[in-house]
Amino acid sequence: MKKVTLMAIAMLFSAATVFAADTHTGKMASDTTKKLKPAKVQYTCTMHPEVLSNKPGKCPKCGMALVKKTDAKKKPAEKMKM
Repeated sequence: MKKVTLMAIAMLFSAATVFAADTHTGKMASDTTKKLKPAKVQYTCTMHPEVLSNKPGKCPKCGMALVKKTDAKKKPAEKMKM
């Protein structure tokens, strides 16, 4: 009886993996939902942080070159000297 139960479980497990696989790419279905979006790059003026642009150029207020906007969370922590 144990052999029959084990064979039934093995067949159910193999059938579940076949149905979970994507038939077009061969990848598991959960892999297709994890598509990464490209990060948006914004440019800003160092003197006028409210000025934002999707492409590099010059600030309309002062004429300075726009620089890539960086996330405050991604900046490395500076060590303080004591």
